[in-house]
Amino acid sequence: MNRLIALIKKEFGQIRRDKRLLASLVVPPTVQLLLFGFALNATVDHLRMGVLDLDHSPQSRDLIANMTESGAFRLANTYFSEDQLGQALERGDLDAAMVIPYHFSRDMERGWQPDVQILLNAMNANTAAIAQAYAARVLQNWSQVYSELGGVHAQYRPIAANDVSRKGHVLMHPAFLFNPGLVSSWFIVTGALGVLLVLNGSIIASATLVKEREAGTVEQLLMTPAGTGEIIVAKITPVFLLLCVTILFATALIKLAFGVPFRGSFVLVLVGAMLCVLSGIGIGTFIGTFTKSAQQAQLMAFFVNPPLASLSGALTPVEAMPQWIQPLTVLNPIRHFGIITRSVLMKGSSLTAVWPHMLALAAFAAVLLTLSVMRFRKQLG
Repeated sequence: MNRLIALIKKEFGQIRRDKRLLASLVVPPTVQLLLFGFALNATVDHLRMGVLDLDHSPQSRDLIANMTESGAFRLANTYFSEDQLGQALERGDLDAAMVIPYHFSRDMERGWQPDVQILLNAMNANTAAIAQAYAARVLQNWSQVYSELGGVHAQYRPIAANDVSRKGHVLMHPAFLFNPGLVSSWFIVTGALGVLLVLNGSIIASATLVKEREAGTVEQLLMTPAGTGEIIVAKITPVFLLLCVTILFATALIKLAFGVPFRGSFVLVLVGAMLCVLSGIGIGTFIGTFTKSAQQAQLMAFFVNPPLASLSGALTPVEAMPQWIQPLTVLNPIRHFGIITRSVLMKGSSLTAVWPHMLALAAFAAVLLTLSVMRFRKQLG
C-alpha cells in the first residue's frame, strides 16, 4: 500500500507540473458543453420569409401579420413579381416564401377554399420540414379564427331529418411528458456529457502514458520494487479522480446554465458517469500502448472517438439513424450513459428502470480496462 500511495503521489505530481493537461480538464469540457447546448439546437425560428401579395386586401395583410408574429418566421422582404421572388430564393436570401393569389379575400368571404403557396428552401431538408409544419399550423389557426369571426359560410341542413352525412371529428390533445416546455437543449447536454467524459478520459489517459514513454520514465518504474499491477493502478487513479471533479463541475453547469431538472437520484448519474470515465480511460490507455508519440496517439484517437460520438445517440436520436446502423449503437458506452442520464434526471427513474444500461456500462469499463492492462503489462514486460 505504501508503494502504491507513493506511485499515486508521483503521478499527481507529474500531472500538476503539466499546466496544459490541467487546463484541458476544465476548459475544453466547459466550452464544449456550452457550445453543444446552445449551438446544437433543434429549434428553428425566425426564418427569413419573403411575401408576394397579389390580393392586397385586409385579409391577406392579416394573414401575413399572423405568419410573421408567430415567431417561426420574420418578414425579410415583400416582392411584386414572381421573378423577383424566385431570384431571392435562388440567391439564398430567403428560407421560405408565401404567395397569396388574386381574389384571395373574395374566395374567403364566399366560403370557398383559396390556395396559398408556400415555397421552402430545401437545401437543409430538416429545416424545410420544420418550416412546413410551422406554416401549416399558422394557416390552420388563422383559418379557424377567421371562419369564426369574419368568414361568411353557407350551411344547409335538412329539416325534421337526421344529419346522416355529418362527418365525425377527432380532436387531439397532446400532453408533453418530462419536458413540457420542449426545451431541446435538455436532450443535447445530457447526451453531450457522456461524449465529453469518454473523449476527455481517452485523450488524457493516452497523453499521460505517451508523454511518460517519451520522457523515458517507464523504464525507471521497472527498476522500482512496485509490481506491474501497482504501476497500472497508480496511473489510472489520478486521471480518474481528476475526471470525477470534472463530472461534478459539468453536472452543476447543466443544472445552472440549462436548467435541466434533477428529478431522480444524483448518485445513479454519478455512478454511471464514473463507469463512463473508466471506459474512456480504458480506451485511452489501450490507444497509448499502440503508439509511440503524441501525434500517433491523436491520429489513432481520431479514428476511434468521432465514430463513438456519432453512433451514441447523444446529439441525434438513434431512431433517426438507418436501420442497419442502429444495432451498432448498443456497443457504445456513451449511448447507455445517455439513456441513464436522461431517464434519471428528466424522468426520475430509479435503478430498477436503468439497471440493464448500468450493467452494460460496467461491462464496457471492465473489458476495456482489462484489455488496456494486458497491453500495458505486456509492454512493461
